[in-house]
Amino acid sequence: MPVPVPRQRIDSLAAPGTATDLTLLVVEDDPAGALAVPELLDAAGTRVRIRTARNLTEAERLLTDDVHCVLVDLALPVPRTADDDPLAPLRHILRLAPRHAVLALAASADAELAAEAVRVGAQDHLFREELDGRLLSRAIRYAVERKRADVVQVKLAESRLRAQENARLERGLLPTPLLDGSDLRFAAHYRPGRSRALLGGDFYDTVRTPDGTVHAMIGDVCGHGPDEAALGVELRIAWRALTFAGLCGDELLSTLQQVLEHERESEEIFATLCTVDIAPDGRRAGLCLAGHPSPLIARHGRAAQLLPYEDSGPALGLLPRARWPRRQVELGASWSLLMYTDGLIEGRSAGPGSPRLGQDGMVEMINRQLAEGLRGEELLAAAVTEARTLNGGELTDDVAVLALERDRPRG
Repeated sequence: MPVPVPRQRIDSLAAPGTATDLTLLVVEDDPAGALAVPELLDAAGTRVRIRTARNLTEAERLLTDDVHCVLVDLALPVPRTADDDPLAPLRHILRLAPRHAVLALAASADAELAAEAVRVGAQDHLFREELDGRLLSRAIRYAVERKRADVVQVKLAESRLRAQENARLERGLLPTPLLDGSDLRFAAHYRPGRSRALLGGDFYDTVRTPDGTVHAMIGDVCGHGPDEAALGVELRIAWRALTFAGLCGDELLSTLQQVLEHERESEEIFATLCTVDIAPDGRRAGLCLAGHPSPLIARHGRAAQLLPYEDSGPALGLLPRARWPRRQVELGASWSLLMYTDGLIEGRSAGPGSPRLGQDGMVEMINRQLAEGLRGEELLAAAVTEARTLNGGELTDDVAVLALERDRPRG
């Protein structure tokens, strides 16, 4: 007669709250051993099918994906090794079945060995003398649920580790400004459009070359996924290397376009870019725009305004043999220069359905914040926060903004 087995839900493929039949593989070489019945059955009709393997070779053949639990006899004969390990049968099964729940079967006199089996990796142990259908069914249920919980914990731990590694990687890919010896103050604010990401398709950098010139750039690869983020990092690193090699203006942008063309996955990928090179005296700068919005400058005692953008060239990757004029601009003695990507200006100006904020709206917003005394990182954070508020929710695109400031007494 079938031995009653409690109703249970174990198979991870079954929908939550539904019962499913279970399969137990018993690895035991005694034909008249503890389990000589083909299945156990509970009152609701849920069955525990029992397969029997007489040795480890047969167990490997019978260990299919529909097996939920393995019961291995620790007394199972195995070829003796030099170590003479009493848990060799269990260790072999654990290697064969890393995703299955495993129960160890031992004599009650071997309680210490049974406990060691759990420490090695079995979900639980059973004593041969005490084994019956009710105890076995409960042990299977607990073992499978415990194994499921262990698998979930392992996956969660692996996910956390991957997230931490990705975060460390992305932080390492964000630039460290090289401005030693410069009297300019630098601030940056970065917010990727991807959920739970630290890096998007926007990129920026700032360096000071040996002649005292401060070079700054900000750019945006179309799209904001991981591939665009990787391409943005490549362009930023290439820009830094080319800048230290002495390239500037059209020559630098032409070379960056070649890098983009070699590294992009399709010809539809392009990148906008804004570069500024500030003379050692801090009073003049060269400006190049490659399909990118023009920076905003706030001079001492005057309202912020956009730098000239009439001579801008196309975005990188759009036109072969394109040219990017370098325009000379006067900065003055004291000034703040704000460079940004279009994620800051493409949000709505008054919630969903309203017009875009645009450059004019951004200039108005920045002037209001400057009048409130905001500078540096506080100004950038406030600008992004207000743009998000005006948009009526999160900005969907990557946003990068950076500020360079020079404060010199007049005269």
